[in-house]
Amino acid sequence: MQSEKLRRQIVFEAAKLMFTRQETDAYRARLTAARSLRHGYIPPSELPSTREVHDQIQRFASGESRDHNPLGTGGQNADPVSDDERFTVYRSLLLPLECVRQNRRSHPEGDALYHSLQVFELVRDQRPYDEELLLAALLHDVGKAIDPLDHVTAGLSALAQTISDRTAWFIAHHNEARALRDGSLGVRARRRLSASPDFEDLELLTRCDRDGRVPGARVSDVDDALSNIRNLAASYG
Repeated sequence: MQSEKLRRQIVFEAAKLMFTRQETDAYRARLTAARSLRHGYIPPSELPSTREVHDQIQRFASGESRDHNPLGTGGQNADPVSDDERFTVYRSLLLPLECVRQNRRSHPEGDALYHSLQVFELVRDQRPYDEELLLAALLHDVGKAIDPLDHVTAGLSALAQTISDRTAWFIAHHNEARALRDGSLGVRARRRLSASPDFEDLELLTRCDRDGRVPGARVSDVDDALSNIRNLAASYG
């Protein structure tokens, strides 16, 4: 296959087709997804495996009720998800970020996982009690391992009902907040963001996103970071 990015996109789109029952056969789902993403013939040997597609379906299923659209971004009306299920989803989405190499000019620290862990550490220094903001810090870039061209939408789709509306809001708007900071955000969007009661915390996330790009910075590993948030959730639950 020409690129790993295209392979991940095919996996994601094929899994959506099967999860929403538009396709029931994994091979047809992979072929349909591949054709929708790249015009022309793709040899079957270059398609991702059925196992990869089923693994992605499991990520959807872990955070979704059977009848809910997998492209939702959280909400209080969804079926409850256990802590075991949601933290399994978080881990499965975070680990692939280690293979996502970023632009060295804007991300001299290296891969997307290292960056995410740095952002988590910086937010924890300032808001150690805020589970929802800490989750946003840790998970804000998980979509980069799925669709680098639109990582926010991809990340929110994969996280589905495993995060709160507030965490989803932080992730959904962290790019806009960065544009606000550099002066490139439009007036209407600026007013809409600044009217939110969570605007100050979004600004904090944006600062930490900017500052979490230090080569050689010391960070927790994924399991320690998730354990910290899980313990926090238990203590306030």
